[in-house]
Order: sequence, then C-alpha cells, then structure tokens
Amino acid sequence: MARELHKLTAVKVKTAEPGKYSDGGGLWLFKRPDGGGQWILRTVVHGRRHEMGLGSISDVSLAEARKHATKWRAVALSGVNPIRERERQRREAEKQLHLLKDVAQDAFEARKADLKGDGAAGRWFSPLALHVLPKLGKTPVAEIDQVDIRDTLKPIWDAKGETAGKALNRLSIVMRHAAALGLDVDLQACDKAKALLGRTRQERAHIPAMVWQDVPAFYASLSDGSVTHLALRLLILTGVRSAPLRFMRLDQIEGDVWTIPGEAMKGRKGQTEAFRVPLSTEALAVIEEAKRHERGGFLFPSVRKGVISDATMSRFMERKGMAERPHGFRTSLRTWLAEATDAPHEVAEACLAHVTGTKVTNAYRRTDWIEQRRILMERWAGHVTGKSGNVVKMVAANG
Repeated sequence: MARELHKLTAVKVKTAEPGKYSDGGGLWLFKRPDGGGQWILRTVVHGRRHEMGLGSISDVSLAEARKHATKWRAVALSGVNPIRERERQRREAEKQLHLLKDVAQDAFEARKADLKGDGAAGRWFSPLALHVLPKLGKTPVAEIDQVDIRDTLKPIWDAKGETAGKALNRLSIVMRHAAALGLDVDLQACDKAKALLGRTRQERAHIPAMVWQDVPAFYASLSDGSVTHLALRLLILTGVRSAPLRFMRLDQIEGDVWTIPGEAMKGRKGQTEAFRVPLSTEALAVIEEAKRHERGGFLFPSVRKGVISDATMSRFMERKGMAERPHGFRTSLRTWLAEATDAPHEVAEACLAHVTGTKVTNAYRRTDWIEQRRILMERWAGHVTGKSGNVVKMVAANG
C-alpha cells in the first residue's frame, strides 16, 4: 500500500520530462516544458471529481505535497469539498488577522463625526498612537489579551496615569469596534488589564493657577498692545478657554455680548449649545484695540497664518519665569467668585460655562443668567484693573 501511495522520488520530481505523473492516492505532478511543475490533488466528493492545486514544485517539496494531500483527502472522505473548505479556512484566518493598527484607524474614522473638529487635533487618537500601537499595532486584534495590554501600559501606568487611562479607554473602544466587525476578540481584556495594573499612584496634576489677588499686577504688565498681550488680557477678563478666544471673530460680537458657537465649546461635536459671554467695559476696550490686528475676521491672528496658538501664550508666561499657565486664569476667576462674592453656585459656574444640575433640571431651566453674570464680570474687570476691590453682593438667582 505504501508503494502505491509513494510512486515518485525527489530525483524524479526534479528530472522528469514534461507530462503528468501520479504519486498515488490522487496526488499528481504536472511537469511543464520549462522545468517547473505543479502539484494537483484529485478527489471525488458526492460523485464529482475535483482538482485541487497544492502549489508549485519550487515552493512545495514532495514530502510537503504528500502531507497536504493526506490532509485534504481526509476532508474529501468526510464528504466536504476540500477546495471550498480551504477557501473557508483562508477567509477565517484573514478575519482573525486584522491588525490592531488597522482596526484602531477604522474605529477612529467611525467616530470622527462625534469628535470636535472631526478629531483633527489628534487628541482622541494620540494616546493609542503614542503608547499602544508602537508595541501592539502589528498584532492581530483577536490575539490581544489582558497580559499584552498590561505589559504595554505598565511603563506609564504610574508615571503618566491620566494618559495611560486615556489609552486604555481608547483601546477598549477599539476592541468593541473589532467585535462589531465580527472579529473574535476578548471584550473584557481591557477591564482585566486594569485589574492587573492596579490603581495608579500618580496624583492628577492641576494646571498651575495664579491667586486672584496677584492677577491685577500681571494684567498691568500686559501693556505693549501685541496680539499675545491682548489675547491674554481678554482671556483673563472673560474666563473662557483658550480655543474659543484664539478663534474669536468680529462677527461673533453683538453689542456687549460675545456668542461662542456650540462647535467651538469644549465637548463632543454637535453636543454643546452656543455660549453667550457678557463683555465688560474693559473687555470691549481690549477688543477695540485688537481690531487693528484683525485678519480674515479673526481678532488674534498668528504671525504667518491662522490664529495665535495656545503654546504662544503659555510660552510667554514660561519665559517670564512663571509656573502658572493661561488656562489657570479660569481657576483664578472661579476662586475670586467663591471668596470675594456671594454669587449663587449656579451663576458662578455659568461664568465658566460649567454645567450644573441634572439633565432633568437643565431641561426645564431656560436661563444662562447673563444679567447676573454681566454684573459679576464687570466687577471682575474692576478687580483685574485695580479699580475696585469691593466684595460683590448678589441676590439668589431663580432658575
């Protein structure tokens, strides 16, 4: 029986003239005139003959061809078409070989519509790109387990706890996306990895802020009328975040109210309403002075193109030897509201565009307290410019 199955030799395969040669058991060698050849397995399934290619003689040796033939003969004997079964296995293998880097990119593309600026700033994807994909990007997503994730994030888990947490969160989203694609992934892998990593030891660092009593002296130093000085002045006076201020346009101002478009506010795209900012007399004066720098409708353009960057303001303060940063002036304002006024909590929080209350209470609340905020911001401007140190007294606001 063995002789009937093994009719060929390695030498014969190499030296055979063009033609067809049987090795037995349905395995054939088809030799070509150019010296090359192909392995063919002939099987019969449900009365129908099938010819299945097993590769060329340059890639598949005689021993390997016999091994493949044995495997696929067994499949045919079970009543399954070996050609179709091989194709099914190939598709299954490809499905399992989706690399994490490709799935992550696909997940990012699917979420762009929900991200501010379609995710152009890279804040959503960067934790993955910097801390996960360099190690796991070329790994099939179906093979990733909690140990892989733990080992990847462990080096930054304590040193950069907040960043590591974001990376883990993004990876969890990618794993869910992979599952939605029909890939066999462990949806609990990220939770298991977090359990293995334990609690991060890093304390969340707050952005350094200037005490409100020191703000007037700093404000007075911003006196040269440059874009940077004026932008910092208006940032201090309004208490807004850097991004909407840097992209402030003249057509957003009507009277003494600046309306920031919803898409420019912090939050997911399309999820935030426009925000009205009452402008104090001092703020209007700063805007009037900034008009001479206006370009393309923007009040605070950069030297070359676009608008001033957040880094420009931060570096200005850094060069002055200051630990505080521009965003910290929001804390200065909020602390002044708490310590130097008796403004109701909701009004004080509204000054910084913070959301308070539950979804239900906010659904029925139809005010942004702009009149109360107008009074507070005028008094804040008085403090900032050194014209008034009076404590502000207010009556409770009714929602």
